[in-house]
Amino acid sequence: MPKKKRLPAGRVALILFLCQMISALEVPLDPKLLEDLVQPPTITQQSPKDYIIDPRENIVIQCEAKGKPPPSFSWTRNGTHFDIDKDPLVTMKPGSGTLTINIMSEGKAETYEGVYQCTARNERGAAISNNIVVRPSRSPLWTKEKLEPITLRNGQSLVLPCRPPLGLPPPIIFWMDNSFQRLPQSERVSQGLNGDLYFSNVLPEDTREDYICYARFNHTQTIQQKQPISVKVISVDELNDTIAANLSDTEFYSAKPNRERPPTFLTPEGNTSNKEELRGNVLSLECIAEGLPTPVIYWIKEDGTLPTNRTFYRNFKKTLQIIQVSEADSGNYQCIAKNALGAIHHTISVTVKAAPYWILAPQNLVLSPGEDGSLICRANGNPKPRISWLSNGVPIEIAPDDPSRKIDGDTIIFSNVQERSSAVYQCNASNEYGYLLANAFVNVLAEPPRILTSANTLYQVIANRPALLDCAFFGSPLPTIEWFKGAKGSALRDDIYVLHENGTLEIPVAQKDSTGTYTCVARNKLGMAKNEVHLEIKDPTRIIKQPEYAVVQRGSTVSFECKVKHDHTLTLTITWLKDNGELPSDGRFTVDKDHLEVADVRDSDGGAYTCVANTTLDMVSASAVLSVVAPTPTPAPIYDVPNPPFDLELTDQLDKSVQLSWTPGDDNNRPITKFIIEYEDAMHEAGLWHHQTEVSGMQTTAQLKLSPYVNYSFRVMAVNSLGRSLPSEPSEQYLTKAAEPDTNPTAVEGLGSEPDNLVITWKPLNGFESNGPGLQYKVSWRQKDGDDEWASVVVANVSKYIVSGTPTFVPYLVKVQALNDVGFAPEPAVVMGHSGEDLPMVAPGNVRVNVVNSTLAEVHWDPVPLKSIRGHLQGYRIYYWKAQEGSLKRNRRHIEKKILTFQGSKTHGMLPGLEPFSHYALNVRVVNGKGEGPASPDRVFNTPEGVPSAPSSLKIINPTLDSLTLEWDPPSRPNGILTEYTLKYQPINSTHELGPLVDLKIPANKTRWTLKNLNFSTRYKFYFYAQTAAGSGSQITEEAVTTVDEAGILPPDVGAGKAMASRQVDIATQGWFIGLMCAVALLILILLIVCFIRRNKGGKYPVKEKEDAHADPEIQPMKEDDGTFGEYRSLESDAEDHKPLKKGSRTPSDRTVKKEDSDDSLVDYGEGVNGQFNEDGSFIGQYSGKKEKEPAEGNESSEAPSPVNAMNSFV
Repeated sequence: MPKKKRLPAGRVALILFLCQMISALEVPLDPKLLEDLVQPPTITQQSPKDYIIDPRENIVIQCEAKGKPPPSFSWTRNGTHFDIDKDPLVTMKPGSGTLTINIMSEGKAETYEGVYQCTARNERGAAISNNIVVRPSRSPLWTKEKLEPITLRNGQSLVLPCRPPLGLPPPIIFWMDNSFQRLPQSERVSQGLNGDLYFSNVLPEDTREDYICYARFNHTQTIQQKQPISVKVISVDELNDTIAANLSDTEFYSAKPNRERPPTFLTPEGNTSNKEELRGNVLSLECIAEGLPTPVIYWIKEDGTLPTNRTFYRNFKKTLQIIQVSEADSGNYQCIAKNALGAIHHTISVTVKAAPYWILAPQNLVLSPGEDGSLICRANGNPKPRISWLSNGVPIEIAPDDPSRKIDGDTIIFSNVQERSSAVYQCNASNEYGYLLANAFVNVLAEPPRILTSANTLYQVIANRPALLDCAFFGSPLPTIEWFKGAKGSALRDDIYVLHENGTLEIPVAQKDSTGTYTCVARNKLGMAKNEVHLEIKDPTRIIKQPEYAVVQRGSTVSFECKVKHDHTLTLTITWLKDNGELPSDGRFTVDKDHLEVADVRDSDGGAYTCVANTTLDMVSASAVLSVVAPTPTPAPIYDVPNPPFDLELTDQLDKSVQLSWTPGDDNNRPITKFIIEYEDAMHEAGLWHHQTEVSGMQTTAQLKLSPYVNYSFRVMAVNSLGRSLPSEPSEQYLTKAAEPDTNPTAVEGLGSEPDNLVITWKPLNGFESNGPGLQYKVSWRQKDGDDEWASVVVANVSKYIVSGTPTFVPYLVKVQALNDVGFAPEPAVVMGHSGEDLPMVAPGNVRVNVVNSTLAEVHWDPVPLKSIRGHLQGYRIYYWKAQEGSLKRNRRHIEKKILTFQGSKTHGMLPGLEPFSHYALNVRVVNGKGEGPASPDRVFNTPEGVPSAPSSLKIINPTLDSLTLEWDPPSRPNGILTEYTLKYQPINSTHELGPLVDLKIPANKTRWTLKNLNFSTRYKFYFYAQTAAGSGSQITEEAVTTVDEAGILPPDVGAGKAMASRQVDIATQGWFIGLMCAVALLILILLIVCFIRRNKGGKYPVKEKEDAHADPEIQPMKEDDGTFGEYRSLESDAEDHKPLKKGSRTPSDRTVKKEDSDDSLVDYGEGVNGQFNEDGSFIGQYSGKKEKEPAEGNESSEAPSPVNAMNSFV
């Protein structure tokens, strides 16, 4: 199906015309359509509810209505039928209900006072007008009265009463003198709201005889005046002279100068007063005080602030006015009168009531037979208005019954309507301060589809542009629309088409293959209609060779070329412009097809020349600049950025646009490619320049779009290929008129910060977006799922409003609308929020634990009901801890608890990382944005056994010739009940090869074990681990060597894997060895004697020479600390020098092997006898382990040293 752009869901009207969904408010006024289309009456014009007429003119009471058939009109007067035919002075306008009462020829206006109501009726129903109260204007004269002159002393207060006659409407009061000049007013002298003239204190210059109060009756354009009032103010000196002339010589009296005095109120009286005003009116509060010196008036609102953008002070601050007053303006207002001697205050209690006003007025409804619909009438006021319904002007309680109609308070619900259900309904909302009356009809139509677009309409579109094919239609029920291409084509269903609700078919990017005939078909259950239109796609017009920038000398000829390619079926017109205007009417300019030639070029010919190519469907243009230079040779040009433009001028100043023109500066021999225009808002962001627009370098004017209530200044910068010029001087400032805001605040959110509030926040408009002074926001809210009306408050230019007293976590609909002193922004979007969250009330139930294995458990629980969560569900949180049985409650305070949180509405989760063979407890809590709810009852569970860790340590102690004793510590984490230990060991021979493996089981209660019947002088490697019912744990390894001395000589303590023992052959008893030793001893004795003799002679013996010449690296000097040769080592030191084959397997000196140090290793070792002798040739020891010098490759020799080698070591 083609994509459809739809209006919001809901029952919409069933008649569609062009781009507008036609409800019963508007029916297509096609003459052919109106011939047989019926429509109930609709009042289109009527006189105001309170209609004050001029008694000197004829009375015209308006009542206009439309409908099909045309409605007939009738009137009631004072609730009874007004028979127009019986009154010769009353006529009704033909085709209208407007009455004209001819009182200019005869009759009096008072005769026709009363309440009038018009009824427009046809076969579909009757619409009624408001109750029109007709009253003639009255401008009575002042009653005759004798006004005595007023004489008072300088400084006294004075009130001159006006008391104008009661007129209709009330007159406008002002004070003037006999010359019709307004009397000057000030903080001292002012006119009150009742028309009286108040003097806080009088001065001698107030003396005059012509204080005259005038009443102007605007409706009759008459002015009435009161008798003049004479006022004489006498000074103290004059008063003393008057008193002295009337007293005898023996009497003495002297008037004292009028002393200064604190303020007292002339109006209103007392300390408090009350004021009631209607919503939407202007609230006027007045305080006038007398005193000397003249008091100054101040105003405050108790427990609040005065609305800054709706508050005005009149009459020298003696009158406080608040426009567009609302219920929020109710409260206590205090006026304070203050002078140098003191201050007084008066409190005015203001109550704002409201006549009914619409929240949702009923709208006309057009339905087809069998459909459903509703009329909604919602109004508000203070007190809340009463809603009543009428049908065709008759109270619905006594109107004819309609089975399809059901009344539910402010709503009438219609179901399965039939043609007889057509009627006009009236909604009346009234309270003691007024009423609202609205007509809304229900029109039931059954009409087959009709297509209103002309048949065979031809549409021509340029390729790659959108194509819109119209199909205006009408029908009831609302027809469905389908489009077809070609005579036998199928319904258009490709994604390249868009079907609009008004029937228009849109091809977003029309191509050549889009050409063809398209058929629009409209269907409903009453029939079908179709219409064909034709689409042609044309090639776009293109300039394939543009005119080029030219620099020519004065007096020469220049030519511009503009070659254009266009669709051959369209007519092409090429026009040349100079500086966006017509070419000069000069014979030097020649236009020939696509060429423009300018002969005898002059300086005035310089400028921008534009080629404009037009067809009936499109237009393209291209420009080039002609620069005229002097023919004489000039110095080498200087290339630089342009000079700044100058002579900025603003013209065509409109509310939302202005034309800026400028003169370009010198381009410095690089053509100007563009101009950049920036603006400054001196009112909101003085000193900050913003980008406005860019124009071609050939333009010197720009039409700029403006925003309301901005004090604009503009500047221009020129750009060429070398860069940007300096800014021009700013233009003159231009302040645009204020307007209502175009946009509303963004980022509107409704989130509660406490359980009983709703915090509404938004991103305020900036000063530029305010469009006028007095930026405020109308914040509205109501519960989403309730029937409450929208509650609203107008706040200052802030970004937050807090609604208190809300129920906990309830969805709210929120909207924020901007307004200023001019008006309101468009209706804002509605955003859903929630009032504040509170902690959840209920714990998750039915908590179940499924132990998966020794380290993993799965927890299930039932979800908490959403109402009990009282907030946004964040997830569920599991608290679990390891506890000993029986001490779950006693030691909980000291137990370290672990927490796992599962996001969202999950009802199960896994607990990893548990310790095997352990007793655990857990509980589950629900979490919302406020925090955690109560915990579920603790649920306990046990993890099964697991494999144990490695034994904590393994030591090899008490090595003997054929036995080794193993000692160990149990595993630090048994993870269950140990069943046994497993010991595996195997010998290691001299070539580091491993022998057969022996497996031995040891009871779990043992920590020591002795291995017997081992081979003497043999290295063994041990593997040791514990077991539980779940299996074997990690192993620990160790190496050790059995001893070699059968005579019981024990070697030093042997470290695991580091001791080196060699099996020695006892040759001390061999005869050849004894003989050899004797020969060696004799030879040594001879050498010693020779050395002794040579030393006595002062010479060196050969051995010393050899040692000096070739030092044997293996023969170390005698250690000074222990007096031994470095060559001789004990078994202990020799063992310490041995290194394992693998790095990291060295055993600590205490022979204890930890788990991390128990890597398998092989240690170099060898066998042999190394005879050692003192210098005197005596035998030191029979057995000694010796480690040979390691070769360069790093291999250790395992060759057993022979007696010959031992002897060579002494040479």
